[in-house]
Amino acid sequence: MSFFPGKLQKEKARATGPTGRAGEDAAAAFLLAQGYRIIVRNYRRRFGEIDIIAEDGTVLVFVEVKARKTARFGNPFEAVDRRKQRQVSRVALDYITRHKEENRPARFDVVAVELTEGVPPRVEMIKDAFEFCG
Repeated sequence: MSFFPGKLQKEKARATGPTGRAGEDAAAAFLLAQGYRIIVRNYRRRFGEIDIIAEDGTVLVFVEVKARKTARFGNPFEAVDRRKQRQVSRVALDYITRHKEENRPARFDVVAVELTEGVPPRVEMIKDAFEFCG
């Protein structure tokens, strides 16, 4: 265990980085194939990040991507717990406010990506996966 939280976070990011990036790439390709338009990837604020912000028709969509190499760590959808929903909601509110999108319909989708070496990624999506958590 590290007594330096920043160092621990960097180590965690290095451990999950390539899987996360590959998962986000697969999710973005999936969304494009579904007719979404990607606005921005990895929208970061000091209090969190949203993996993908997109448009589905006139709807603004905030997409959380969860990628796994193995089912050993459980269902990727389960990783989007109440705490994560609050964090994503907070970043979404920041985006909406900064970009003056208050009057636009919006929703939160979750995309799960299973990455198995030598096999195309398996992608599943839950549209409107959760409500805004203030």
